[in-house]
Amino acid sequence: MSTTTHAQPLADRVRPKNLDEYVGQKHLVGKGKPLYIAIMQDRIYSMIFWGPPGVGKTTLARIIASATNRPYFELSAVSAGKAEIRAIVEQLQAKDKRDLFSQAEAKQRGSAVLFLDEIHRFNKAQQDFLLPYVEDGTLILIGATTENPSFEVNSALLSRSRVFVLEALTVEEIQQIIQQGADELGITVDEDAQSFLAEFANGDARQSLNLLEVTVELYAQETKTVTLDDLKNALQSKFLRYDKGAEEHYDTISAFIKSMRASNVDAALYYLARMVNGGEDPKFIARRLVIFASEDIGNAQPTALVVANEVFRAVETIGLPECQFNLAQGTAYMAMAPKDRTSGDAYFAALEDVKAQGNLPIPLPLRNAPTKLMKELGYGKGYEMYSTDDLLPEALKGKKYYKK
Repeated sequence: MSTTTHAQPLADRVRPKNLDEYVGQKHLVGKGKPLYIAIMQDRIYSMIFWGPPGVGKTTLARIIASATNRPYFELSAVSAGKAEIRAIVEQLQAKDKRDLFSQAEAKQRGSAVLFLDEIHRFNKAQQDFLLPYVEDGTLILIGATTENPSFEVNSALLSRSRVFVLEALTVEEIQQIIQQGADELGITVDEDAQSFLAEFANGDARQSLNLLEVTVELYAQETKTVTLDDLKNALQSKFLRYDKGAEEHYDTISAFIKSMRASNVDAALYYLARMVNGGEDPKFIARRLVIFASEDIGNAQPTALVVANEVFRAVETIGLPECQFNLAQGTAYMAMAPKDRTSGDAYFAALEDVKAQGNLPIPLPLRNAPTKLMKELGYGKGYEMYSTDDLLPEALKGKKYYKK
């Protein structure tokens, strides 16, 4: 293969065409897993793919449509709206439907697949417009999002879809994809460079392939070999731009949270400004404030959760640019508030015992006794409303999770 500049990005050139080529998400597409069965049996339904960038959401949607021989349409919620959806529906409903596929084929193929990337960018009205076509079977919706669909997808649309969680790719899976990219480019990636590239990707295949492609263009056209120094030099290059959907996104939100945790209000406001200026979704930032209020401030200042929720509500209601004031106020408040992680730490310590020991028998005095038989068996016997007794299961008596 030639290593000269190619109009089509490397990530697209090595994109898998079928499940045999697909890397990762074995919990969904491995043999016997839900999506594998759905594809093999051609029982496709509307679904939401929730996961970080570069883990194969778009690729999987294309494979599903191809494997089930269905018409496929792809939109990004960043740039598309009602008009684009209406155009697709009109195309499907047109009298000359045979231009897409014959009536016999239509019956065999069933609904068309609409892949809507970044579905969380669609507002309520746009999602409501889409809903009837999902309900009547005109479209099988496959939405992709990096945000929790419970917050971002209308309940009506969510109830008609199944949510699948896609996981960040492992280092081994990224290395497999890097090798595919190297084969496509006709180059070699030495062992140290491959390890660095796989770690740098942080589970994002596109990130690794983008860096590999830039590095080859800048440093490996003649040598046909990518070294660790080549990668590090490429990382300093202006050719690699800010991508709010990839590493920069996670690095900046991490710096934002850690600055608030350190009670460094100036740093927190700086990273807030960087995210807003970079085009980050303000609701994403506001949700992090709500989480921070309980995770890091907790009962040291319980009003923090009230403030955070009101900031989220204000951001949701007002939007940019005015909601910058709300975000700034919330950020400063969280940064300056006292910190206490005791509640969260105690909960997760208890969760470890739940996972390790399963559902231990609940002490009889704490059990509900709605029937006579249950009362005769001792359910609820000896219960005192303000008891000072140890109320944990027998195997955990004396255990202390909440430590002040």
